[in-house]
Amino acid sequence: MPYRHVVGPQTYAFADLKDLMAKATPLRSGDMLAGVAAASAEENVAARMCLAEVPLTAFLSEALVPYEADEVTRLIIDTHDAAAFRPVSHMTVGDFRDFLLSASATSEALAALAPGVTPEMAAAVSKLMRNQDLIAVARKCRVVTKFRNTIGLPGTMAVRLQPNHPTDDAAGITASILDGLLYGCGDAVIGINPASDSIPALSELLKLTDGIIQRFEIPTQACVLTHVTTSTEVINRGVPVDLVFQSVAGTQAANASFGIDLAVLKEGREAALSLKRGTLGDNVMYFETGQGSALSANAHHGVDQQTLEARAYAVCRPFEPLLVNTVVGFIGPEYLYDGKQIIRAGLEDHFCGKLMGVPLGCDVCYTNHAEADQDDMDTLMTLLGAAGVTYIMGIPGSDDVMLNYQSTSFHDQLYLREVLGLKRAPEFEAWLQRMGITGPDGRLKAHRGNHPLLAAAPELAA
Repeated sequence: MPYRHVVGPQTYAFADLKDLMAKATPLRSGDMLAGVAAASAEENVAARMCLAEVPLTAFLSEALVPYEADEVTRLIIDTHDAAAFRPVSHMTVGDFRDFLLSASATSEALAALAPGVTPEMAAAVSKLMRNQDLIAVARKCRVVTKFRNTIGLPGTMAVRLQPNHPTDDAAGITASILDGLLYGCGDAVIGINPASDSIPALSELLKLTDGIIQRFEIPTQACVLTHVTTSTEVINRGVPVDLVFQSVAGTQAANASFGIDLAVLKEGREAALSLKRGTLGDNVMYFETGQGSALSANAHHGVDQQTLEARAYAVCRPFEPLLVNTVVGFIGPEYLYDGKQIIRAGLEDHFCGKLMGVPLGCDVCYTNHAEADQDDMDTLMTLLGAAGVTYIMGIPGSDDVMLNYQSTSFHDQLYLREVLGLKRAPEFEAWLQRMGITGPDGRLKAHRGNHPLLAAAPELAA
């Protein structure tokens, strides 16, 4: 159905809800590339004003991606929790924004509401929000997950220790892991992006990380970020796998470009659960997403990239993941042009994921050909820390030498903890104290180069 909004003598017309959502989105290069962005700031404001009057129930009857052609749409509609949605079912998108910012929207109320929030609803209300609104609401949303530790508790922020190496060299990876642990990183996961997809090479990486975790009894989990089907095959061969990883997107066609569908994800999760390696919980999946992935695969159906990103969280949600993160600036300036657009996208993604009940973290990052720099990342990282982000990345020197992009360093999380008082996962925090890495206050202790972790390095890498 068409939507219209009158501003003075000008009438702005939008062909359907999909068009209205795209035109209401804050400006970004990906939507311009797709030809769906508003033609002017005036049209953008008119679209937001029009969107504010749309009933939330419209998103249950007007699919942005056709139900018959897309299994993600079917998943969203068929699993919608009508009972959870009932308290806000009478609201418009504008009313929903007001409610989310009110004192009535407590952490408990938002947790109960999450199963009733579709990604399109989350994306729509985010388009009406300022950055401070996205932070204020996301901060109230708490999603707690468990495997060998507890992630997402209030006042905490975890870190993925990312020890990538361009040749998967065991000594180089081991050095990065030990360095990160000595900086207090690794409670989210020790996660390696492998340079090789060969099963023997992946198996060696998994055995390496498992050996370090078992040797020092570290309450954390490891993951080698290979394709879900490869992880399933490795599990079938008896290799120790904690978490199964997969990149996902917000449409069936985009997921097909990754070589997956919902059935494949289910198979991977069942394989990981069969190992029963979790000591505190069974959240065994790790997903990564990013605005622009559907557009880059020519699988966006004319939907704006931020709404499709929220739909990716709907793909993640039924698999009860331990971790989900938006790799916010990784795809490049064709989709998020500069620091301003990356900052906005990171806050939107975190808000939408948390509102939907997904444990969302963020790879605060950019590529070297984007109009962004480390100051922009400092800003986004700080804002996400204030918003209660589940986890961020920890990379040696913030420069990933295998993936060739800029992210956050082992030192950056120390800054956030100092400024915002953020603690680590409690089990990991206790381990750091037992190992003499941190004191009772969570601050690092000087180890003068003779810590037991360092002494074991040659043996671990052998």
